[in-house]
Amino acid sequence: MIRRRTLLAATGGAVLGGALATGTAHADATIAVNPGTSYGTWEGWGTSLAWWANVFGARTDFADLFFTTNSVTYNGTALPGLGLNIARYNLGACSWNTVGGETMVKSANIPGFKQIEGFWQDWNNEDPTSSAWDWTADANQRSMLQKATARGAITELFANSPMWWMCSNHNPSGAADGGNNLQTWNYRQHASHLAATALYAKQNWGVNFATVDPFNEPASTWWTATGTQEGCHMDPAVQAAVLPYMRSELDKRGLSGIRISSSDETNYDTARSTWSSFNSATKALVSQVNVHGYQGSGGRRDLLYTDVVTTSGKKLWNSETGDSDATGYNLASNLLYDFRWLHPTAWCYWQVMDPSTGWAMIAYDANTLQPTTVQTKHYVMAQFSRHIRPGMRILDTGVSYAAAAYDPSARRLVIVALNTSTSAQTLTFDLSRFTTVSGGSGGLVPRWNTVTTGGDQYRSYSNTYLSGKSVAVPFAGKAVQTLQVDGVVI
Repeated sequence: MIRRRTLLAATGGAVLGGALATGTAHADATIAVNPGTSYGTWEGWGTSLAWWANVFGARTDFADLFFTTNSVTYNGTALPGLGLNIARYNLGACSWNTVGGETMVKSANIPGFKQIEGFWQDWNNEDPTSSAWDWTADANQRSMLQKATARGAITELFANSPMWWMCSNHNPSGAADGGNNLQTWNYRQHASHLAATALYAKQNWGVNFATVDPFNEPASTWWTATGTQEGCHMDPAVQAAVLPYMRSELDKRGLSGIRISSSDETNYDTARSTWSSFNSATKALVSQVNVHGYQGSGGRRDLLYTDVVTTSGKKLWNSETGDSDATGYNLASNLLYDFRWLHPTAWCYWQVMDPSTGWAMIAYDANTLQPTTVQTKHYVMAQFSRHIRPGMRILDTGVSYAAAAYDPSARRLVIVALNTSTSAQTLTFDLSRFTTVSGGSGGLVPRWNTVTTGGDQYRSYSNTYLSGKSVAVPFAGKAVQTLQVDGVVI
C-alpha cells in the first residue's frame, strides 16, 4: 500500500457500471438472487499485520476485536468483533547491524513503526541456527501473528522488500529511480529467507503458513529511495526468475504443502499484465493469484477473473485494499464490485489500524502510537465479515450493489447490500429461484444496518418479514444492510 496512488480509480480500465461509480441515484429496485450460479466457496476475510501489529501486537483485546466475532469493549464501548480469519505476515527488510563495514541505507521519510526487522541479518551465513540470524526480531508483529493463529486464522507470508543487503543500493524502500532493486545474485537468497522463516514459524511459533508470496506490488515504480515504507520494484521478468527459487527453497525444507501466491500487484489491470507475461512453467508454480484493489471502481476485474480462474484454474484473492474514506462507503462499494466482477474467494483490508483516520477501522496517533477513534468503516466491515463466513457459497445477484452467500448446512442465505443513492429507497430481494424459503419464526428476516453518513452503526433489527419468497427492505441513503434469511433450500 502507498498513499499517493490510492484513488487511481479509472487508470487503465473501464468503469463497470454507472450508478455505483458515479454516485447517482437509482430508483427502488428488485434484486433476484440466483442459486444456479456460484462463484466458489468463501475462504475468508483478513488483514496485513504490518504495520499496526508492529505497534499493538501485544494487545489481546485487539486480537479479539479483529480475529473473533466476540463483542469486545474498547474505551468503554462494546464493539462487534470483525471475525477476520486471514492474517498476512510481513517479513521485514530492515536491520541495524554492520556487515563487512556495510549498513542499511534508510530513507529519510520512513517512520520507525514502518521499519520491520528481518531475521537474516548477515549474508555470510545462510544457516538459520547461526548468529547471522536473529529470531528475536519483530516481536510485536510475531505476537499478533500467533494470537491470530490461536484464534483460527489462516496465515500468509509475504515481503514488501528483500532484506536491505539484498538490495542493490542497500535501501529497502527502493531504488533511486524506482527500478529493479533486488541484486541478481540474491534471487535465491530472497526466497531462502522466506522459506527459512516459514520453517522456523512451523517449528517454533505454532504457525503453519498456507501460502508464501515473495512480492508486494512489484511492478509498481513508486518504490524509491526516498519512500515512506519498505518496497522493491521487481519487473515481471525478475518475478519469473525468483518464483522457481521460491518453490525449490520451500521443497528442500520439507514444505511442499505451502503454496505459492503471486504477485500482489497494485491493481486489477497490472495483475492481468503480469500474469499474462508469465509462461506456462511460471504459472504452474503459482497456486493462488493475489491482487490489490487500489483501482477503485476502475479496471477490468471481469477479465482478470477469466484469465486467472476460468482459463488458468487458480485461486484468486483480493489480498490487500484500502481507502481514505472513514465512512466505509467506498469500502462497501468497491467490495461489492469485487463480488460482482472479480469473484475472489478471500478479501483482505490493508490496515485495520492506521494513523490516518480515513484509512483506519481504529485510528492511532503517529507520534504517541496510542489508539484513538473507532471509525464508521469498522461497522461497515462488520456487515460483511461477521455474516459472509468461510465455507459459504457465493451466489450471483446480477448487480454491483448486493452480494449473496449461502450456507447449505445451516440452510441460511446472507445478503449484504448498499444503497448507492443519497436518498432513501426500498430494495426488494426476489428469492423465487430457491426451492424453499421460510425465514425465522413467522417469516422473520433479521437484519443489521449501518448508515455511512451517520446514524445506525451495526444496529440489529427484528421487524422485517418475508412475503412469500421475497423480502422488501427500506434503506436510508448510503446505508449498508445485512439480511439473514433462514430456512432456505436450493
